[in-house]
Amino acid sequence: MRRLLLLRHGKADRHSAGGDRERPLTHRGVEDARRMGEFLRQSKIAPDLAVASNARRARQTLDKVLDCFAGHVIHLIENTIYLATVDHLVEILRQTPDKVGTLLAVGHNPGFAELASWLAGSGEADELAEMRAKFPTAALAVLDFEIDHWSEVGRGGARLMRFVTPGILRGEATEDPD
Repeated sequence: MRRLLLLRHGKADRHSAGGDRERPLTHRGVEDARRMGEFLRQSKIAPDLAVASNARRARQTLDKVLDCFAGHVIHLIENTIYLATVDHLVEILRQTPDKVGTLLAVGHNPGFAELASWLAGSGEADELAEMRAKFPTAALAVLDFEIDHWSEVGRGGARLMRFVTPGILRGEATEDPD
């Protein structure tokens, strides 16, 4: 079995003097990333490897999530995740070493929302519908694959095990707009 933790970066400032790639997380974005890290730790879901976009907001999200784990998690910054298409993201997944059982990927919409929908062939109907309707900042899709090798990842081949949003963890009924 393989598990993908697909995490959209936390809420970021709208503008940055350094351009889009340098937009930092807002205070809420930092807190939501920390909440997601705590959720993963408390759920005993630890990545074997973490990969993030090189955008500042994705790197900051990754840092806050990994701060919640006691041990060191090997992590990489992958420049090509930034604004990547589903096809490119699938190719990145398929290149994941087989020694990695659980992969955490931190990136952006629309690619991550489209990838989650493309991968999820089954799961609880309400969670699937919610994920497909909106993949807000700092949302997490936990996707399980009944495969031996990451190279076997395919359309509809994953089961959505959980779809968690910061609003759910904050106890709110609905998400704020992005």
